[in-house]
Amino acid sequence: MSDLEKLKRHLLADPKVKAEYEAQAPEFALARELIAARVRAGLTQDEVAERMQTTQSTIARLESGRSMPSMRTLARFAEATGARVAVRLESPQVKRGKRLAAA
Repeated sequence: MSDLEKLKRHLLADPKVKAEYEAQAPEFALARELIAARVRAGLTQDEVAERMQTTQSTIARLESGRSMPSMRTLARFAEATGARVAVRLESPQVKRGKRLAAA
């Protein structure tokens, strides 16, 4: 286990830290999807920015996970990377692709 993994495990042992971490999970999941789409397209942040007619710093901010972009922005990013946007609403019992047993 790396030092970073050890630190994460230690920090997440605090219920308040864990709750905040989990609250930000959707933003970070979206950031991972944006980065993955750009990498699959073989594009740099500069190239995506040019295609979206924006700046590299805007793309970096989108990929940071610190904010939730609008659907319009997501559609523009998808078009720039040759991807498509797909939205799915899941039941709270669904986690990581597996349905959990009802309590």
